[in-house]
Amino acid sequence: MIRKLWRKIGGKRNRRQPDFGNASFSELQDYLEAERLTGDLNDTVGRIREAFGNSPDLTYRQMSLGVNPRVQILLIHLDGMVDTIFLTEGVLRPILEETSPHSFGDEEPEGEIAYQLLKQRLIQISAVQEADRFEKVLEYIGRGYAVLFVQGVPRGLACEVRGWAERDISEPGTEVSIRGSRQGFVENRRVNTSMLRRQIVSPLLWLEELQVGAVTKTTVTIAYIKGIAEEGVVKEVRSRIQSIEVDSVLESGYIEEYIEDAPYSPFPTMLRTERPDKVAAALLEGKVAIITDGTPFVLVVPATFSNFLVAAEDYYERYLTGSFIRFLRLVAFFISLALPSTYVAITTFHQEMLPTPLILSIAAQREGVPLVAIIEALFLEFSFELLREAGIRLPKVIGPAISIVGALILGEAAVRAGLVSSALVIVVAATAIASFISPIYSMAISVHLLRFPLILLAGSLGLFGVIMGLSAILIHLSSLRSFGVPYLEPISPVIFPEWKDALIRLPLWMMDTRPESITKREHIRQDPGQKPQPSKED
Repeated sequence: MIRKLWRKIGGKRNRRQPDFGNASFSELQDYLEAERLTGDLNDTVGRIREAFGNSPDLTYRQMSLGVNPRVQILLIHLDGMVDTIFLTEGVLRPILEETSPHSFGDEEPEGEIAYQLLKQRLIQISAVQEADRFEKVLEYIGRGYAVLFVQGVPRGLACEVRGWAERDISEPGTEVSIRGSRQGFVENRRVNTSMLRRQIVSPLLWLEELQVGAVTKTTVTIAYIKGIAEEGVVKEVRSRIQSIEVDSVLESGYIEEYIEDAPYSPFPTMLRTERPDKVAAALLEGKVAIITDGTPFVLVVPATFSNFLVAAEDYYERYLTGSFIRFLRLVAFFISLALPSTYVAITTFHQEMLPTPLILSIAAQREGVPLVAIIEALFLEFSFELLREAGIRLPKVIGPAISIVGALILGEAAVRAGLVSSALVIVVAATAIASFISPIYSMAISVHLLRFPLILLAGSLGLFGVIMGLSAILIHLSSLRSFGVPYLEPISPVIFPEWKDALIRLPLWMMDTRPESITKREHIRQDPGQKPQPSKED
C-alpha cells in the first residue's frame, strides 16, 4: 500500500536514480519498476551490479558472437542458483562454437539480427523468456535464470537453467500412512505440480500462477480440475490471493491467514497436507489446491470438519476397517476435548454420579493432595503441553525419548510427592493418547487450546459449565464457513446422501456421486451398479 501511494504521489515526479546506500525500499522499488533497458552492455551490467549491491555471487561474462567481434554479448546469473552443466551445454557451448562467417547470411551481424539468431537457433533450451524491463530482468536473475543481452538491443533473453540443492522426495513426516503412496510434497513447487500431474493425467488439471510478496515475490499456484471445480470458488480463491499486499510470503501459513474465512476461530477452515494422493482426491471432488513455492504443505479449500478426521489409507483399506477407524477418531476427538473437564466437574461437584467403590477409590487417592481438582488438571495439562513441545523441538534422535521419559518421571514424581492423584494422571494420559489419533495437526492443536477453558468452566460451574462450553463450541462450528461451504456439512445442514463418506465410509462402488455442497457440476463420478458379483459356476 505504501509503495502504491509512493508511485501515485511522487514516483512519476522523480525518475532520477536514487542513492542505493541511503534510499528507502519504496524509493528503490519505484525506481526499479520504472527503469527500462538501454541496450548498452556496460550500462546494463553496472546497474545490475548496483542493484544487487555488488554481491559476490553475481557472475557475468562478456563474449563475442561469431567471427566478427562487433557483436558483443553479456551473460549474467547468480552463482549457486543455476545448473552449471545445463548452462554450459545449452547456452555457452552453442554460442562459443558459432564461428561461421555465414551465420548471419548477407546481413551484417548487428544487434537485432544477432538477438534473433540467439533466440531462434543458438540457445538450446526450451524455456526462454524475453524481458524488456529492468525489474523483470532482476527478478529472472533472482529466480535462477541466466539472462543474455546483446549490444544495442534493449531486451534480454532469460534462459531457465535453474538448479540448486533440493530435498529428495520422501515420505511425509506429519502424515504417516500404513498403506498407500510414500511420496510427499517438497519445497519446489514445480516438483509438486509434477506429482499432481502424475496422479491426474487429464489436461483439464489447470494450474494458475500468481506472485505474492513485494520483496520475496513468492510464486503461488492454484490447481483445480476444469469442469469439476465451481468457477465461483476458483474466482474467490484467485481474488483473495491477489488482494494480499505484503512484503514477504515464506510459507503457506502466510497465505492461510490472509484468505481464511474465520481468522478468530481456533478451528482451521483450510486443510493442509503433504500428500499428493490426498490433494488429487480433493481435486477430483471439485476442490481447489493452493501450492506455495518453498514449502511442502499444500492448502485445500473448501474444507469441512469431517475432512480433518480423514486419513488417506481410509480409502485404501476395506470399508469396514476404514469406517471403524474413522469412528474411532471421532470418539478420540471428544475424549481429548472433554475428558479432563468432565473428570474435574464430576469429582468436584457431582460425586454421586460415580459408583460408590470408584468414588471411594478416587477419594483415597486424593487424600493428602493439597490442590483442588481444577489446579491439578491445569498443572498436568500444562506440563504435558511443555513435554509435547519439547519433544517436537528437540532433535529427532532424542526428542521422543525425552518426551516419554519426562512424562513418566514427572507423573510418578508428582504422585509420590502428593501433588496430584493417580486417577488424574491416568485421565491426562488417556487424553494425550486420544489427541495423538488426529491425522491433521492443525485440528489437534485446536483441541489442545480448547481443553483449558473447558477445565476452567468445569471447575467453576461443574457439568453445567462443561455442557455450556461444548454447546458454545457446537454453535461456533455451525456458524463457520469455508469458501461458502458450511463447516459441519453434511451433519449441519443435513445432507443424507453425503453421509456415506462423513462419519463412516461406505464401499467405493456405492460412492458414485461427488459432494453436492462442493460442486454441482459433473455430479456423477462413476457408473452406478459396480458392486462385485462373484461368478457362478454351472
